[in-house]
Amino acid sequence: MKKRRVYEGTLENVPNKQILININRMSEGIYTLKILYNNKVIKKTTFKK
Repeated sequence: MKKRRVYEGTLENVPNKQILININRMSEGIYTLKILYNNKVIKKTTFKK
């Protein structure tokens, strides 16, 4: 059984109102992206590579 990895990061200031995620090095699979504001999920989306 594969271990589930959780990657997490924070951004201090977003300078140009765009966040880019480069998925070139991610392995094949289904991923979930959650956008938080004040510790509440405001947008949740999934994508497949």
